[in-house]
Amino acid sequence: MRLLRYDEGAHLLEYAVGDELVTLVERGEDENATRIIAQVIKQIHSAPQDAPRDGLVMLDRWFMGLFTKAAADKQAGIESIYVRSAAFAARLLADPREVRVLHGDIHHRNIRQSARGWLAFDPKGVIGERTYDCANTLCNPPMSELVHNETRLLTHAAILADTLALDVSRVLAFTYAYACLNASWWSRRIGMDAIAEDLVQWHLKVAAIIEPHLD
Repeated sequence: MRLLRYDEGAHLLEYAVGDELVTLVERGEDENATRIIAQVIKQIHSAPQDAPRDGLVMLDRWFMGLFTKAAADKQAGIESIYVRSAAFAARLLADPREVRVLHGDIHHRNIRQSARGWLAFDPKGVIGERTYDCANTLCNPPMSELVHNETRLLTHAAILADTLALDVSRVLAFTYAYACLNASWWSRRIGMDAIAEDLVQWHLKVAAIIEPHLD
């Protein structure tokens, strides 16, 4: 969405009055929705990259929740999926490709129809390898059993990779790392949020589906 005006306290954005992209999935147009997401990501990443980057969060900082959880498990002698995914994430982040200012939270409920087409909103101010912007998409729509369909996950990873000229193996790798990162965030809320445990297990199941496909 276009930023119309801003100051230190607020941003004024254009308003998109149309449906959320998730409505396409709900009426059986799941692959079409992912193709639209790929085009939205492509447009975001094509923006000029010469603006100041003060205040943006590097991906290695963004992943600190996962690294912290993995370190705690390792210290406790637990060789968990958090430990494995943190090591994988560290390797990805040490060798970034095509660094861009990212949206950071691209998924079906953060894209809405407008007079100008499909627009993304609620960016997170993250900077890093552009492949990362595919990861949240493959973990969504939330709490839909579609997400845990292995064939669907691999097919949609390929759609994103083909449209964005990315390595599909890195799309899967970032999705694996992101799913464990998200689980690590929610794990801190167990006991405080009624759905936290469900969301932890939800994201870890995505990671477990992907893990056998990693290089």
